[in-house]
Amino acid sequence: MVGGIEDMILSKETAAKLVQELKLQGKKVVFTNGCFDILHVGHLRYLNEAKKQGDVLIVGVNSDNSVKKLKGPTRPINNEIDRAEMLSGLKAVDFTLIFDELTPIETLEKIKPSIHVKGGDYKKEELPETTTVEKNGGEVRILAFVEGKSTTNIVNKIQFKNNDNGGNNE
Repeated sequence: MVGGIEDMILSKETAAKLVQELKLQGKKVVFTNGCFDILHVGHLRYLNEAKKQGDVLIVGVNSDNSVKKLKGPTRPINNEIDRAEMLSGLKAVDFTLIFDELTPIETLEKIKPSIHVKGGDYKKEELPETTTVEKNGGEVRILAFVEGKSTTNIVNKIQFKNNDNGGNNE
């Protein structure tokens, strides 16, 4: 399918060329990243706010391998392609890419976005990618934290309900 959602999942190389072209057109490219394992309203609010920071939003999706290292052996719930495709279907998201590292430093070094955003559970001065972003002329912005909304909370709630009813999924 030409022009479909799968065309919105970019390689790092394609993303780097796209960012360069968009910047030449005077556009601000915003980048954010995460696991986005089970999409929830916290993700939606965060990504809508990220999009407001510039003209084009690119979302870096942690690979299955990096999610497993970050979140443990039972994660991710959804595979990297499914997660990237789900994100690509959101109104706020223009493009996604998948990266294999634990942090997006290598990706940021390659694509050089205008703005890199993270959620309010991070501090700019403690973020490992701040140096890379600023060295390449970009800006790091910390957005408001969406309280009580997390994939981990959803997984725990499902596990609790399954354990509470003896494992029956009725």
